[in-house]
Amino acid sequence: MRYTLRQLEAFVAIARNENVSRAAEALSLSQSATSNALAELENQFDQRLFDRHGRRLKLNEQGRLLLPRAVELLDRAQEIEALLSGERGLGSLKVGATLTVGNYLVPLIAANFLQRHPESRVQLQVHNTATIVGLVARYEIDIGLVEGAVSDPEVEVAPWVEDELVVFCAPSHPLAKHKTASLAELADEHWILRERGSGTRETLEQALRRAKHGMTVRLELEHTEAVKRAVESGLGIGCISRLALRDAFRRGSLVPLETPELDLERCFQFAWHKGKYHTAAIRTFLEECRAMTAGAHRSHEIRLPFVP
Repeated sequence: MRYTLRQLEAFVAIARNENVSRAAEALSLSQSATSNALAELENQFDQRLFDRHGRRLKLNEQGRLLLPRAVELLDRAQEIEALLSGERGLGSLKVGATLTVGNYLVPLIAANFLQRHPESRVQLQVHNTATIVGLVARYEIDIGLVEGAVSDPEVEVAPWVEDELVVFCAPSHPLAKHKTASLAELADEHWILRERGSGTRETLEQALRRAKHGMTVRLELEHTEAVKRAVESGLGIGCISRLALRDAFRRGSLVPLETPELDLERCFQFAWHKGKYHTAAIRTFLEECRAMTAGAHRSHEIRLPFVP
């Protein structure tokens, strides 16, 4: 072959980082070695793979065609290396998850996965949907578990389990005694919401647009638990997954408000790059995910440990 795995590693790292120095750091190589590896690959085939914009390197059409094939080849090469080294585990896995999934489901799934495959390693990143989709699109993680809509043409999704958002308030809130809230009543309230870019915020805003109604946002927070604490303190009403509120509803520290005029259903999804090779680790992790939710129509029906 006229190319080497090191050349492909340099190409993939530069594609992910769009910068030679950051790619070199990721590969633990010198900047000159990384730059030379890319130059050798391009010169051997007389093909430019990037458009240069100062220090930024952006994939051109030829580079975009090569990237998924190069990533797959490197993934397969790692499997071969592990096999020849006598390793019997599934190897490492980089997982990204949105906050509801990442806080309430993935730790338990990862624990089951690692108990069955103790030689493996799992790296988990928890961000909002927009960030996770970006990591998937740049091949920075192997698989994403998201709760929001995905519109990136390079990212493929598959349904996992249904989820439902629910509007909620503190037990002392005036709406708590009614248990049901109309759109007119919701419009008069102050809302405590997740930040823009989160799947939860997107689902609620879409539901309100369909109902031709608006809301007054008093506070935006990046974490689901922070939203719950702010609502508990009486700052306003919130809307997050019923899964995240299940224990709070059992304790009575928060109260659900039924909103028959709003469609707050959505779906947790798996997301991966269309060109991503599914290693044994990815396939097994997906099996663990589906096993956890087997028999549950919606996420809050999943059997999870009770938090007192």
